[in-house]
Amino acid sequence: MLPIRAKLTNGAFDDALIYLYGTEYEAQKVKYGALADAFEGVMGQTDAAMFFSAPGRSEIGGNHTDHQLGRVLAAAVTMDTRAVVARRDDNVVRIHSQGYTPVFVSLDNLSPNAAEKNASEALVRGIAERLTQSGYRVGGFDAVTASDVPKGSGLSSSAAFSILVCTIFSELYNDGRIPPVEQALVSKYAENRHFGKPSGLMDQLACSVGGFIAIDFEQPEQPRIEKIECDLDALGYAICIVNCGGNHADLTQEYAAVTKEMGDVARFFGKSVLREVNEGAFYASLGPLRKAVSDRALLRAMHFFGDNARVPEQAEALRQKDMDTFRRLMNESGRSSFMLLQNVCPTDPSERGLALGLALSERVLGRHGAWRVHGGGFAGTIQALVPLGMVDAYQMEMERAFGAGCCYRFAVRPVGGIKIG
Repeated sequence: MLPIRAKLTNGAFDDALIYLYGTEYEAQKVKYGALADAFEGVMGQTDAAMFFSAPGRSEIGGNHTDHQLGRVLAAAVTMDTRAVVARRDDNVVRIHSQGYTPVFVSLDNLSPNAAEKNASEALVRGIAERLTQSGYRVGGFDAVTASDVPKGSGLSSSAAFSILVCTIFSELYNDGRIPPVEQALVSKYAENRHFGKPSGLMDQLACSVGGFIAIDFEQPEQPRIEKIECDLDALGYAICIVNCGGNHADLTQEYAAVTKEMGDVARFFGKSVLREVNEGAFYASLGPLRKAVSDRALLRAMHFFGDNARVPEQAEALRQKDMDTFRRLMNESGRSSFMLLQNVCPTDPSERGLALGLALSERVLGRHGAWRVHGGGFAGTIQALVPLGMVDAYQMEMERAFGAGCCYRFAVRPVGGIKIG
């Protein structure tokens, strides 16, 4: 057998890389070559090494709807976390992530470790625990990883890492038999119970399933998932994410207030989430509601009802390749987040990066594109649907305001976590 670097050079992975990255495959091939060299430098040369990849994800529709058991439209993106991996004969996982402290986990003890909270070790241990509880096998491996998913970009670097680990366990020890939805549930368990983050399931599902997916969380442990075939590039559009800056450190209360206030409205009707509340009953009860909850809570509930209804319309527009309707709906979602959900402007009046980014997007794109807050909001990133002929001008305008490298263009990736070749 040839070492993985030689197989890469000989073109053994070209078809797979073209499938994943399209016209960017040559640049990606260089990155995989550098990763193979790094693996040999850290772990030594082996003929048994393999390439793995798991994508980041972008929320396309349904802002802050998932935690109310609503609907979401999401997509896996071509920005990913890559790995060179070799199986070990013991029960130890070693992961060297470029730019980070190496991860070392013994799988002999899979109980949660308080000292590992908010660390990658917790994700590895939690994934291994949940897989064994579900009847799957786990075992040791060596990995060197690199990521194009920027932290703080809203593209979910943590979910990409978790799905990468699940995919490695699946391929090395379970003949690739762990289904994508199972990988997502396992990753959520690890993030909730071991890592200490009360995340939902959207990020992990989008990273594990791949492509455009419409998700309905009405039954949260068995969400309805529909994959939508749509090639935005062929339709003449790109999706851009713009990092508008801002400080996430003091926003915990802002994020928590969104869930709490939506929950306050639901509890007025004796329900736990807004998905269980009849929209007509909500509007008929606005008078008594104003005496029981804040006006902001009412506006946020209005956003939920509107955005939750838009998701299936957006999905149908993509299925029909109706970009005029899709642009309109995306802009409606963006306006709703700004005006009703109010997750564009944080409490600190000096932080208005998202609002500025949205205003500039409207100025540059006008009737030709669409723009909305991306992810949790308050600080961080916005998302824009940009005609291919306007991408350079859009990136230049965004970088003029927010700095070089702030604007990421990506394509939608057809699959989730994968062993390459």
